[in-house]
Amino acid sequence: MTQTAAATTTEIGPAAPKWQGLALSVVRVVVSFLFLCHGLQKMGLFDKPAVPFATWPGWYAGVIETVGSLLVLAGLFTRPVAVLLSGTMAYAYFVVHQPDALLPLQNKGETAALYSWIFLLFAVVGPGTYALDTWRRRRKS
Repeated sequence: MTQTAAATTTEIGPAAPKWQGLALSVVRVVVSFLFLCHGLQKMGLFDKPAVPFATWPGWYAGVIETVGSLLVLAGLFTRPVAVLLSGTMAYAYFVVHQPDALLPLQNKGETAALYSWIFLLFAVVGPGTYALDTWRRRRKS
């Protein structure tokens, strides 16, 4: 059984970093696009009226979500922006959703919880292969 596991790891091992970087980049782009829609919705696009200008925390959250998602989409300053977005969504979960009920399914906080964890993942692992951060790092060295 050990030989089979080792053979499988060896077969996909050398190509794994290339595919992991690509997959991470694709997930980053898709998640940040969806999050951009979330932020733009607060600004009055799509099906909801705009959050009133300069109201706390809704309007500021919309600005952070919109600008932050554009930066993460491009892969620019991904790690620090992802920390900010993760915190924004954690705040949304604990302040807006969690008081309504204990579990995310009951308090309609699944989206906020998922975004918080996904952005935390980007903060830890980085933007992936296809990102402006990666291009800048390669250009410096």
